[in-house]
Amino acid sequence: MSLIVQKFGGSSVANAERVMNVANRIVETYKAGNSVVVVVSAQGDTTDDLIEKAMEINPKGSKREMDMLLSSGEQISVALLAMAIQKLGYNAVSLTGWQAGFKTNSNYGTAKIDVIQSERVKKELDSNNIVIIAGFQGINKYDDITTLGRGGSDTSAVAIAAALRADLCEIYTDVDGVYTADPRIVPNAKKLDDISYDEMLELASLGANVLHNRSVEMAKKYGVNMVVRSSLNKNEGTVVKEVERVEKLDVRGVARDNDVARIALVNIKDEPGVAFKIFSLLAKNHVNVDIILQSIGREGKKDISFTVTESNLETAIDLLNANKDIIGFEDIKATSEVSKVSIVGAGMVNNPGVAAKMFEALADANINIHMISTSEIKVSVLVNQKNAEKAVAVIHDKFHIA
Repeated sequence: MSLIVQKFGGSSVANAERVMNVANRIVETYKAGNSVVVVVSAQGDTTDDLIEKAMEINPKGSKREMDMLLSSGEQISVALLAMAIQKLGYNAVSLTGWQAGFKTNSNYGTAKIDVIQSERVKKELDSNNIVIIAGFQGINKYDDITTLGRGGSDTSAVAIAAALRADLCEIYTDVDGVYTADPRIVPNAKKLDDISYDEMLELASLGANVLHNRSVEMAKKYGVNMVVRSSLNKNEGTVVKEVERVEKLDVRGVARDNDVARIALVNIKDEPGVAFKIFSLLAKNHVNVDIILQSIGREGKKDISFTVTESNLETAIDLLNANKDIIGFEDIKATSEVSKVSIVGAGMVNNPGVAAKMFEALADANINIHMISTSEIKVSVLVNQKNAEKAVAVIHDKFHIA
């Protein structure tokens, strides 16, 4: 008998019909002789609706109270799904994140899991119950409810799979698996049969919305076998694991991220310690920086450009302006009308010319590149947001990705 963890996203349980569909999928797995633990997200747009309600009452409400509010969405989902399974004649029990033993730190809104005390879950499994767990949430040392941030239910599923040493973690979504590009942008995008943890982690971090990067990182760390598949059909999905190929492909996928903003600090003193002043200031205030570009010094001055998430743009600008005299820049320029387009592939490190081929595709399409960032398995460029979809399409075609 295998232990299988299944995760269903908000669109998979958006209404009563889909809740019953998910219940049937779970029961099928259980009837095949498996023990089943299910992690569920809030229904449809519930989380967005709750945020909107909070904004109506108090746009500056505390993060603690926001976590108390937002965690209720998943609690609705798990209770309804447990009722649906019971309707089909099978035993199911719903648990909140804290009932399931998810202990987190106290970073409200972006909490990290410290440990899972899984005794309650194991007890329910020993009683032959299907266990339904509210994703995205836990409890901290003060007994306050916390939430794990964007994509948190993926992380909950992988974490409980690791804690229980599950044989498989199935991530059900509204797409058939991981594609070489967003099928809405690139109609001829292909579904991948398998993808390595490293490739999936890069794609997730670079804007591919199938899996959250924290969940992939955790899966790699604990060796969790994962598969991404659709909750709406029974097609084979994409297996995420350590994949060794005799001939690794140069490029496995193209991703786009619109949640990007660029900041340029103009005419900074060209002297040691300036970069430290800038980026330590941002780090202390929890502003993550991605691509960084520094110009060659001229007449004792230089420019430094970097990217942040769009949600952090205003915070970053306020911090920099408040410390303008300490940092010593003359002007600050910022825009959110940019996107990051990236190619990912474990074989890129051993294949020269991949970046040049990407740049050629963009040049042929008359798309200008503002910034470039590379690693062993990815190349990212910053382009005007209006050109992002076209950039994804022409790059995908250039590499004939399949």
